[in-house]
Amino acid sequence: MVFSSLEFILIFLPIFFLFYYAVPSRWRNAILLAGSLCFYFVGTASHAEHFILFLVSIAVDFSVGLLLEKSAAHKKAILTAGIVFHLLCLCSVKYFNFFVGELSKCIEGFDPVIQIVLPIGISFYTFQGISYIVDVYRGKVKAEKSLLNFAVYISMFEQLIAGPIVTYDRVSRDLPCREIKLQDAFKGFGTFVFGLGLKVLLANPTGKLWNQVEAIGFESISTPLAWMALLAFSFQIYFDFFGYSLMAVGLGRMLGFKLPKNFDHPYLSRSMTEFWRRWHITLGSWFREYVYIPLGGNRKGSLMTVRNLLIVWLLTGMWHGAGYNFILWGFVIFVVIAMEKLFLGKLLEKAPKAVGHIYMVLLIMLTWAIFAIDDMSELGVFFSRLFPFFGGGFWSVFRYDYLKYLKMYFPFFIVGFLFSTKLPYNMLKKIKKFWPIVLIIAAIFAGSVYCMCRGYDDPFLYFRF
Repeated sequence: MVFSSLEFILIFLPIFFLFYYAVPSRWRNAILLAGSLCFYFVGTASHAEHFILFLVSIAVDFSVGLLLEKSAAHKKAILTAGIVFHLLCLCSVKYFNFFVGELSKCIEGFDPVIQIVLPIGISFYTFQGISYIVDVYRGKVKAEKSLLNFAVYISMFEQLIAGPIVTYDRVSRDLPCREIKLQDAFKGFGTFVFGLGLKVLLANPTGKLWNQVEAIGFESISTPLAWMALLAFSFQIYFDFFGYSLMAVGLGRMLGFKLPKNFDHPYLSRSMTEFWRRWHITLGSWFREYVYIPLGGNRKGSLMTVRNLLIVWLLTGMWHGAGYNFILWGFVIFVVIAMEKLFLGKLLEKAPKAVGHIYMVLLIMLTWAIFAIDDMSELGVFFSRLFPFFGGGFWSVFRYDYLKYLKMYFPFFIVGFLFSTKLPYNMLKKIKKFWPIVLIIAAIFAGSVYCMCRGYDDPFLYFRF
């Protein structure tokens, strides 16, 4: 069950919020936990072990937090055990198929019979669990004494599957009891609907072009079509994940929580460093707080700073998936950011703004190509189409193939460019009257539901991670 599904919108949400708002505030955590566990159980119904692992993870983190607060002599050992538990669980389910597949290539006749399905949301709830026990160890937060409150923190359905990654200190004040005003509930629903529209009405149809080009085969497309497809994927991954994050933030507000924003108009950036401060903000903050700074950050000279950046970006690539392309993706971003920190950033600051924007857009699109294509040989073919001077030739078998798709997707490109800027969001903020906002929300909601009824929907891209 995903946010952009009829089951979630027309069945789960009405039933859940009917109970959630009807009961006294002291019972809301129980309702929220029951709803969240039902939500996750439905998503893992065909793999009961995933649901059990999730419950065990909650119990382990809760116990580790209490032990860290009670024990003075063995705190480091307890923390290490908690972190190792999470990393073993995450690595075993995320990288088992990859390692077995590579092993089968090396050993003749080796035929793996076990294939592990990645548990939904494990990358996100693992990082939340680690952040909690580390913060308790540091004394930043007090260990949660209520298992109910802690289970709610980990399992809240609005951010369980694909973030944003929420640290315990951000929601700890609202966990025991929270007041929900009608105005907040309405604004939260509006934010949810707007995110739904970005996902269903923009990300999904734009991403169809990338799927079509993959089906055609990279070797059979022209250079213009290759760049158009890459632009389509760049819009798709942004509005897909940005839309989901807005839905999560909106649902959080309806529940009485203020979740952190995950995007800040990243395609307006003028450097790769700035881009990754604006994209998936909570993941970047997590790596900075729990990996980069503990390694020394930038406090120990340029060489150690570069080393720390390398570790962070290789781990970021590995967190996103098991494949050589993700490692390459992380390494390429590290190289660019390291160059910006050493000398390139100063040049970009002095250059005209247009230069920075062009530089960023081209680079980030090329890194998305590495991110999207997991077959390294196919990745090479695609780059030969992007840059025909490598020998692939400019035109395909069908000389003007791009014109056909340009007519189909041109409107979505225009809307994608527009909503990558601050303009439409600033215009919405200027609308002060109630009824125009209601009409806009109703139109987006109706259009999204219509598209879902017609089957014009795709799973969220980040569910893979």
